[in-house]
This record gives sequence, structure tokens and C-alpha cells, in this order.
Amino acid sequence: MTYSRHCRHEHEGTRDDGDAGGAAIDFAALDDSELVAQVRAGRAGAFRQVMQRCNQRMYRVVRGALDDEHEIEDVMQEAYVKAFEKIDGFRLEASLATWLCRIALNEAFERLRRRRPTVDFDTLDESVPEMGNVIAFPRHVDESDPAAAAAREEMRHILERAVAQLPPAFRSVFLLREVEGCSTEETAELLDLRIETVKTRLHRARRLLQEHLRERAEAALDSTFPFLGWRCGRLTETVLLRLAGRFASDR
Repeated sequence: MTYSRHCRHEHEGTRDDGDAGGAAIDFAALDDSELVAQVRAGRAGAFRQVMQRCNQRMYRVVRGALDDEHEIEDVMQEAYVKAFEKIDGFRLEASLATWLCRIALNEAFERLRRRRPTVDFDTLDESVPEMGNVIAFPRHVDESDPAAAAAREEMRHILERAVAQLPPAFRSVFLLREVEGCSTEETAELLDLRIETVKTRLHRARRLLQEHLRERAEAALDSTFPFLGWRCGRLTETVLLRLAGRFASDR
């Protein structure tokens, strides 16, 4: 499984200098299993790298279920704290990102259930009428034209508003498949859905968006719903502060 772009801030690319006389560790170069081993060893730098690696995907997953930005970040924080507390139970049966996102989704859905106990996300598949042809969303765009870049930025905002209006069940599938770039199988695994359900929800999400976007949305998808830079850095450091004193090493 590939990850989306990692967040970038002052800690990115740093290394753990190791214990006295030990070799430095480049956490960014570690794979999931190696990174988890370092977290279990109590290295804060390893858990920082986990968050930097997974923040973008987790944000997009939770954004599929929730609308409020403050609540989304709160859910992400809680998910990371719970993941740290359960890290010894992670068995690499799924990717690290999938495992973390499931924890975050469970937290998000639990909040929704407390507010709207009668909501059944599975029934949404039957509630949306059929509408016209499906929009195709090509991913390859010309990055060299400034005017086109400005148009893409404007379209990104239009697209985000349109996607935000989708029913949560469709929005989650759309963000994972079209924005995050997950395969149908990855999306089904992450959302605990049948593959056919993922295909149906994506198909209907595209049809709903056709009313708002027509052919103008093609160039904006890769940059929608970003969770990079200062937002990624702020959440990462906030979680580490909440876990202060629980690592054997601050690096």
C-alpha cells in the first residue's frame, strides 16, 4: 500500500542519535514493522514519524464521516492516543495506515451514533436516485501553466464543498478511492465493506457530484482536503505532548 504525501515541518527528516555510542536511526527510512518496533521500544521520534506518515490519509478518512474540522482533529488525536496504548496488539495483518484509520473511524462513528442513534449508513445505498452518466476524473494535469494552476485551486474549493455535501457513506468511499488513491480492495478493507458495495457507492457519489461539477473538476482531486504543513505538525506535537513521559526516549 502506498501512502499519500507526508506532512512536512521542522521535525521531518530528523534522526534519533541513538544511545551513547549507538548508531543514529533514520525513522523516515523504516518500513511499518520496523517503525512499530521502535515505537514499542519507547522512541518518541518513531511515533512522530508514524503520525507524519499517516496524518493525510487519516484526515481524509475521518473527513468522510465528520464535517466539523475541530472535531475531526479531536478524533485524530484520540485515535493516535488509543493506537499508542494498543501498539503491542498490532500484528501487521493490515497495513499500519489501515489499522490506524480503523481506530479513527470507530471513534468518529461512535460520536455520530451518540448524536444520531438511528442513522444507518448502510441504508444510504438505496436512497439516492439514479442521475445521468458518471463523471470521469482523470489524474494527469498540466502543472506548468499558472492560469491553469489558479483555476485548479478555485476548482479545488468548489470540489471540496461539493464532496462535503455527499452522504457520509458515499463521501468516505469517494475520498478514499478518488482523492487518497486507494484501490477498491483497500477501501473495502478499511471501511469493512464488500467490494461490490464500494463500487456502487463510488458510482453513485460520482453521479451526485455531476450535478455540481460537470467537467470542471478533473484537475483538482490530488490536492483536495490537505492535511499537511502546520496542521500536520500541530496535531503531531499535540499528541506527543499528551503522551509525554510515556516514552523511554524523547527522540
